[in-house]
Amino acid sequence: MSEPFLTDIQQLKSGLILFRRSDVQHKNWYCRIKVPNTSRYKTVSLKTENIREATDKAFDLDGEVRFKVKHQVPVFDKSFTEVALEFSALQKRVADIGQITQQRWKTVDGHIRLHLIPYMKNAQITSVTESHWTEYPFWRKENNAPKKSQKKHPLHKKPKVSEKAEEEEHKAAKNGSIRQEMVTLRAILIYAASKHHIRESQVPKGDMPEDKNRREAFTPQEWRKLHTFAREDWMKQGDKKLNIWYRNMAYNFMLIMGNSGMRNSEARSLRWRDIDVRKTKDGRAFVVMNVRGKGKHRELIAASNVVTYLDRIKELFIEAHKLRLKPSEHKQDLGPKPDDSVFSTYQGKGAISLYDTLIYDLLEKSGLAFGNTEVRRSIYSFRHTYATFRLMEGIDVYFLAKQMGTSVKMIEDYYGHIAPAKNAERILAGIPGWEPLAEESGGKDASVNAATAGKDDKKPRKK
Repeated sequence: MSEPFLTDIQQLKSGLILFRRSDVQHKNWYCRIKVPNTSRYKTVSLKTENIREATDKAFDLDGEVRFKVKHQVPVFDKSFTEVALEFSALQKRVADIGQITQQRWKTVDGHIRLHLIPYMKNAQITSVTESHWTEYPFWRKENNAPKKSQKKHPLHKKPKVSEKAEEEEHKAAKNGSIRQEMVTLRAILIYAASKHHIRESQVPKGDMPEDKNRREAFTPQEWRKLHTFAREDWMKQGDKKLNIWYRNMAYNFMLIMGNSGMRNSEARSLRWRDIDVRKTKDGRAFVVMNVRGKGKHRELIAASNVVTYLDRIKELFIEAHKLRLKPSEHKQDLGPKPDDSVFSTYQGKGAISLYDTLIYDLLEKSGLAFGNTEVRRSIYSFRHTYATFRLMEGIDVYFLAKQMGTSVKMIEDYYGHIAPAKNAERILAGIPGWEPLAEESGGKDASVNAATAGKDDKKPRKK
């Protein structure tokens, strides 16, 4: 051993020594173990001055190292930071092959770099305990990430705030944000357990803060304004044929999401074979969609107007398919195959982003990007709008929970402020039942959801 600070070296066996250090005040023993089949050594402080006790500990540790090598368990502890960044890199690879969106990966990476790593500091992954989990919400409320003065994409800008708000350096994190960060923290520890960095029993099982903030849904007036603006102005503003095609897709996608309550993940995985148009006993048409999301399958019911929107999307698919038709293909092959994605790109592949940039553009130009709060609306707002309007109509919470693939408790927690009786005037004043969510096209359309009414979108609207 060439290190000058090693003293009182005692060789216990080949690859295992005891020693003291000359560069410290205490006389405790250390051991150095050669890791089998490598050129690396593991050094451990034995925390005792007794030679016999130190010898017993050294042999025990040597046995543990050999056991870990035999069972392919990491010998050297990793820091939380190392494991968290490994997890983020894995999520990036998952996003690259389309299993999650790039935006989802960026969100997870932001949780890790902005909050979780600063919280854990230099902690080893093996030292993460349940107390780290329970204390995180308190730490997070007191320690927010510093604001950065950077130029944002015009579609992602926030509404103007008061000078007083601008002077505030930090704001306490909301429970919803903390909850999502703790979801990421738990996912990192589950990943660490899968790599044998920690035991499965070390993964925290405790509860997370409840997020009971109201969802940013559209009001009936806002929804009517949104789809009217989209149909009469926004879709016509496309400067190129390709842009017009995508705007049409985004518009019909929006109508389907708003009239079904589908999750983004369910829309992303929806295939044409998952769609089945049926009729009730009295002959009214409705559509059944077998959707997949959050690792579960379920049937989702939508009114017959959704069939109209699906037919439009199929026509758009055929339009794009004609232009990319190969010489070996025949015209009868036009149209989507059963396994093709319902929401697709111009090239016929699944739209992983679900036209999010176009939706943001529509919300921005219609003046509806933000509601009463500073929370920006997104594609998920269509699902919240569906739930809000159905509750305003007076649907039974149990049936709504089944339709949306969630629990009655979640519906009550997030939408408990909506009471049909309080909205009686609103419902009766020209907005009966499901009318707010129906596009103003076609004649009166009966469905399992409710009656819809409007005017033909091919004719100019009467003012």
